[in-house]
Parts: sequence; structure tokens; C-alpha cells
Amino acid sequence: MRKAIQRFMDDETGHIQVGLPALLAAIGAVVLGYGAAADKDVITVIGGWVLGLGIMAASVARHRSVDYDVYRRLETLEKK
Repeated sequence: MRKAIQRFMDDETGHIQVGLPALLAAIGAVVLGYGAAADKDVITVIGGWVLGLGIMAASVARHRSVDYDVYRRLETLEKK
């Protein structure tokens, strides 16, 4: 039982669903900073949009990968 729990805790499955949108947000933040520092309006706006979309996508991905599973487990427990 202890080995099964340890294997579950060390499992890396599902991290890409949450990590990829966060990477998109990080790229947007860098582009936003570059555009603001270089006083380039178009680059700043694009960076802001990419940052915003990355934050929104990370939130949705986290909700789908973590919260849905928790809600499914709770509903299963409530039916018993």
C-alpha cells in the first residue's frame, strides 16, 4: 500500500495540461516587458494579450485537470 501511494505521489502525468498555458503566460509577460521597455506599442499590446490568454488558459486547464476530478470523487462519495 505504501509503495502504491508513493508511486501515485511521484507520478508526473497531467502536468503538461497545466504547465503549457503557464509557459504561454510567461512568454507573454516577457514580450510585454520587452515591448514596454522598447516603447513599442504593438509588441506591448500583443504581449498583454498573450499574457492574458495564458493566464485564462492556465486557469481553465487547472480547473479541468484538478477540480473536475475532485468534484467527480465527491459526487461518488455522496452517492454511497
